[in-house]
Amino acid sequence: MTQPKPIILSAFTMAAVSHINYGMWRHPDEQGWRYNDLSYWTELARLLEDNHFDCLFIADALGLLDNWQASPAASLRQGIQSPLIDPLLLVSAMAAATKRLGFGITVSTTYEQPYLLARKFTTLDHLTKGRIAWNVVTSQLDSAARNLGLDAQMDHDERYERADEFLEVSYKLWQYSWQRDALRRDKQTGIYTDPTKVRPVNHHGRWFSVPDAHLSEPSPQRTPVLFQAGGSPRGIDFAARHAEVVFVAGLDAAGVRRQVRAIKQRARDYGRGPESIRFISGVTVITAENAAAAQHKFTQLREYYDLQGALVHYAASTGVDLSGHDLDSPLDWQYTNANQSLLKMVTGEPGQPRKTLREVFLPAQGLGRQRVFVGDGEQVADHLEQWLEESETDGINLAQWLAPESFRDFSQWVIPVLRARGRLNPAGTHATLRQRLFPSGNDEPPADHPAQQLAD
Repeated sequence: MTQPKPIILSAFTMAAVSHINYGMWRHPDEQGWRYNDLSYWTELARLLEDNHFDCLFIADALGLLDNWQASPAASLRQGIQSPLIDPLLLVSAMAAATKRLGFGITVSTTYEQPYLLARKFTTLDHLTKGRIAWNVVTSQLDSAARNLGLDAQMDHDERYERADEFLEVSYKLWQYSWQRDALRRDKQTGIYTDPTKVRPVNHHGRWFSVPDAHLSEPSPQRTPVLFQAGGSPRGIDFAARHAEVVFVAGLDAAGVRRQVRAIKQRARDYGRGPESIRFISGVTVITAENAAAAQHKFTQLREYYDLQGALVHYAASTGVDLSGHDLDSPLDWQYTNANQSLLKMVTGEPGQPRKTLREVFLPAQGLGRQRVFVGDGEQVADHLEQWLEESETDGINLAQWLAPESFRDFSQWVIPVLRARGRLNPAGTHATLRQRLFPSGNDEPPADHPAQQLAD
């Protein structure tokens, strides 16, 4: 009998008062308002590690949500992804409180510099002993562009051009600059590093000029595990070339499966193997000791759900002001300079049926734009296994609707069932996050990844 594959378990959150759990900050049990308290994050990290989660995936943004009636007022008033702090600065404390949990951190290639960011990720990978992932994004908010030195946001595809070169420079710094035997630490000869084995990267491109060597010695993974979530044609191409874990979003398994297959096919065009990319999808789970209790909890959450808040967030993400759009009218496709794949969640792909905003954001058995599973532990585990099979994905990015109750409920009622079915990664058997996600691999990217084409 074939041994079942472990399910990748990623917990999805943001360093904000709320993320996609629209309106839930008003719930009496919600603790997300503690987002700027360090103990909130260390407690969350320990909860996840103790219950077999592989990774904490932290979303981020660099601007206010301000295209709802051309103002940030609605997002500020309703606590939609604001206020917000820097997730990169939280990881050291969470890493000190854990031993196995990985951390996926969102950082934009549009507003960073590869020479500086390479050192930050190398530092965190050292301090965590190889538990770092980078969720590579190109950003989508005009407000970020205005406040970070640009008159307007760069063109959608041009942002990916910059991101391609950003990663090329990063690979040179991480994989090429320091040879593996450069460190001597020889107290007898007084040589700490052999300078002949530390090489300048000599990069001079369209976007970046980085002539010198990496500041930091290689970390356990050298290159952090690369997460990505692009769904536009250009985003799919970028993911197929660079990503090791792709975060796919969708309400139906068939739509997610189409995206998975498109990325896999493009990856084959780049010479990457069929197992070189893992796929995780965003889901919401409402669970309790029995089905009736889970349904009651779902009904209660629906009472707090902020539909307008969901639309404010979606409008900012897609670049379309929805403040005057009828909830029950289909949304037409239009080119925007923001998140095109997310817009197609409502407008549909060519030839696919269009949805209304109400169908996506207020379905009878849903909460917002993620697939929702409601039930006891056995029922949820059944739903998850069926979803993974039908969508051809490898794991989930579990949304946190009540912090940290959603993760605690999942740990109490679903984790024991998944453990009994052999669907969890064994604790403590993999040294780094990359080994945990790719048990047959090693600490560094595989030979077919573009990072290794620049390795020493």
